[in-house]
Amino acid sequence: MHYDPIKDKLGSLFNKSTASRKLFYKLLDLLLLRSWHVHKELNKWFAQNPQKKQVLDAGCGFGQYSFWMARKDSSLNIESVDVKTDYLEDCDKFFKTCGIKNVKFQTADLTEYNSPNNYDLVVCIDVMEHILEDVEVFKHFNLNLKSGGMMLVSTPSDQGGSDVQEDSDESFISEHVRDGYNIQEIQDKLKLAGFNKTEARYSYGTPGKIAWRLSMKYPIQMLNTSKVFYILIPFYYAIFYPICYVLNWIDTNSSHATGTGLIVKAWKD
Repeated sequence: MHYDPIKDKLGSLFNKSTASRKLFYKLLDLLLLRSWHVHKELNKWFAQNPQKKQVLDAGCGFGQYSFWMARKDSSLNIESVDVKTDYLEDCDKFFKTCGIKNVKFQTADLTEYNSPNNYDLVVCIDVMEHILEDVEVFKHFNLNLKSGGMMLVSTPSDQGGSDVQEDSDESFISEHVRDGYNIQEIQDKLKLAGFNKTEARYSYGTPGKIAWRLSMKYPIQMLNTSKVFYILIPFYYAIFYPICYVLNWIDTNSSHATGTGLIVKAWKD
């Protein structure tokens, strides 16, 4: 199953006006459980580090996390990078239209991006599962962070994070280069990259897995099947989203012995 074509179609659909793109961001914040977990971690970091202002949004995609952070604290200086120039051009235009001046967009390959000792925080959401040379990326994150800086990663785990339950299963997301990280494996790779302290926890526990299937997997499958579902999808969410909202809240506010997602943090000396 290919996710990027659906993302591109939805991005194009909601990019027709400033109001529709803001609605798109709001929908992503509500629908994507990873957004709930990431916002929770960012709120914690902002509260503990009020004087730290330099942020790298590594693999910014549609720019929804840069938008959320920029509105959360207008004194932040956010560098948002990605390899997709069309995404970046759309983001730059939208942010300028909104009058947001503390975010700069540029094309960059995360395996090569160097801005040594420049950032207090690196945010990397839904990216590492797409990059084969992950240790190289982690090394560059470590290089680019200031002393005491933190990296925040959200990525699928090996507990079915790409909807793979057995060796014979095919990844639901065909663009992924791996079927999720082992919770110890990713921390070992971060230490190999130079990080001295790491923390990792599971997201998408039982409530989150149910919510993901209802809010993401089944709708994507329907949209891949027929264009008719682009018309029917609002009615689908009107029925199922209240259930997903409750499940997302439970997942975000609970600890999980296992889960299909990982929230990983690492600090530089």
